[in-house]
Amino acid sequence: MSQFVKAVLFDLDGTLIDTAADFVRIIGKMSAQNNWQAPPAADIREQVSAGASAMVKLMLRHNNQMNVSEEELLVFRQQFLDDYEADICVDSCLFDGLEEILSKLEKQDVPWGIVTNKPRYLSEQLLAAMQLDERCAVLVCPDDVSRNKPDPEPMYMALEKLAIPRGASASVLYIGDHVRDVEAGNAAGMPTILAAYGYIPPEDQEDLKSWGADYIVDTPKQLSKLLLSSGKFEYL
Repeated sequence: MSQFVKAVLFDLDGTLIDTAADFVRIIGKMSAQNNWQAPPAADIREQVSAGASAMVKLMLRHNNQMNVSEEELLVFRQQFLDDYEADICVDSCLFDGLEEILSKLEKQDVPWGIVTNKPRYLSEQLLAAMQLDERCAVLVCPDDVSRNKPDPEPMYMALEKLAIPRGASASVLYIGDHVRDVEAGNAAGMPTILAAYGYIPPEDQEDLKSWGADYIVDTPKQLSKLLLSSGKFEYL
């Protein structure tokens, strides 16, 4: 069994790292600057996986400001990204139990990496701020490919960088919190684990089984138990 899994790949926001608090902080700051009310933190958290534009639109919608022009929307989005880059890791942290998983992988010489739709310049700065950059064996971002998740291209690039043949993709696990993560992993032939503890809106929670993940974990602790204790993953 110790020879079965060659690598473990993670989505970034909402799977490996809990970044929501920093986004809540930034939206709160932007709202205050415009004398607006900040949306509830839970609502912002649900939009993290949808990206900067979704969080900005939530702020505008919450304050009845959806009549802004496309140009104004882009200005708000850029301010959001600039503020995030300036203070990228104030409250972000690994989800509970993930450090144990990463340490165990490293101890057993099983490389771990990240395949994310987060831009590379932000991903690299976040990982560096959390001292994960030199531990991460591979990082694949939208900048690196022509087609993002749910297309399997980023997954194949991760395999290539890890020197793992595509024909051996069944020996690489992919863990994510969005339907596109499951679709990308499945399309690349990787066993997939859905991190249901991530940034999933309530309206999607009822339909998670239909996403087609091989496993669903409701908490980071369940993920730890699956990877570190279950028979299928005894290699850890």
